[in-house]
Amino acid sequence: MTHPRAAITRRTFLALAAAGTALLPGRAEAGPHGRWLAEDIRGGGVIDRIQTVLEIAPEGRVSGSGGCNRIVGTARIDGPAMTFSQMASTKMACPAAVMMQEQKFLAALAQVRRWREDQQSRKLILSDDAGTVLMILARM
Repeated sequence: MTHPRAAITRRTFLALAAAGTALLPGRAEAGPHGRWLAEDIRGGGVIDRIQTVLEIAPEGRVSGSGGCNRIVGTARIDGPAMTFSQMASTKMACPAAVMMQEQKFLAALAQVRRWREDQQSRKLILSDDAGTVLMILARM
């Protein structure tokens, strides 16, 4: 037979786990952290075979690929506010269409001011101050 106090502790733990790890002591606040694949940039879609990837670490380090070149930088996240800075990329040459997508990606990142995550679809939506959607990314 399980001790009644142990059952309460187990139930409490399961409830906290279901609510999300942000409620547990010592855990970072929920945010747009993780690895994301661009599905749309400025309403123009993306090239299917080119992976434009954005990875955001909990401490704000950013890395990924514009589709041709590797990118690094930092993200500042404060609630629903987000800005990217100190972005740098390698300088390899790729086909013109890939380079154009990469330029759109980097330009959109420079204009990001807000983020939200659609939990149901697992999409990260990045927008500017006016609320215009700049990019939609899917969790990888």
